[in-house]
Amino acid sequence: MPQAEPAADFLNEEMPAPRELSLVGGRDKSGAPEGNGINAALTFRAGEITALLGPTGSGKSRLLSDIESLAEGDTPSLRRLLLDGRAPTDDERFALQGRLVAQITQNMNFVLDMGVLDFLTAHAESRHVADPAAAALRVFDAANELAGECFAAHVQLTQLSGGQSRALMIADTALLSTSPVLLIDEIENAGVDKGQAMALLLKSEKIVVMATHDPVLALSAHRRLVFENGAVRHVLLRTDAETAVLTRLAGMEAEFSRIRAALRTGTAIE
Repeated sequence: MPQAEPAADFLNEEMPAPRELSLVGGRDKSGAPEGNGINAALTFRAGEITALLGPTGSGKSRLLSDIESLAEGDTPSLRRLLLDGRAPTDDERFALQGRLVAQITQNMNFVLDMGVLDFLTAHAESRHVADPAAAALRVFDAANELAGECFAAHVQLTQLSGGQSRALMIADTALLSTSPVLLIDEIENAGVDKGQAMALLLKSEKIVVMATHDPVLALSAHRRLVFENGAVRHVLLRTDAETAVLTRLAGMEAEFSRIRAALRTGTAIE
């Protein structure tokens, strides 16, 4: 089962899902304080997408791991995570059910031998939604909008490609999961429609943190964290000039997508 599979209901009904996740800086790889750009704390909010950028090995995956574990100064970075301004409880950090954080990694493969729609229906039923069949169908349709190659409802999970598996889990996590925090590692390598994925994630009203090397995804995010030597060095918001660049890049990418689709179907390029 992939790491991003949502668990049962959130920890308990008395403790609502946090709307903010704050990062208190730790140390970089040299042991120097992580203060440049984040000061005392950096806050991630529901409904916002934060992009993590930097060369391979600069610290993006370390931050994702710190968030996933709700670090309490007990990881190599010495960072601490706060939920709505408070330290997380042991239940929130270590419970196997009702996890606060869902994660979609670069390698998504199922081991459960079950049909796609049957799996989604079972998941919807576990959420006690009013109409599990309709909810499952919404997730299935959304996944096929994201996937580079559509798949049928009866296809076994184990027969899905890596890109199809990621498309399914992105849709499932956005539309069915109760985990309020979603971590994504390099969605551009998933073989999914990036624009559709971003739109779906924004509608989910989750805290979304995404490591990426893709300029369109980076500029589409609400803000960018730039890493160096294991630490956040810059926190950047998109400028008006960058918005114009994003528009040009999106147009170029649409043309690339059109040519790619033509090549895949054997259509002559004009």
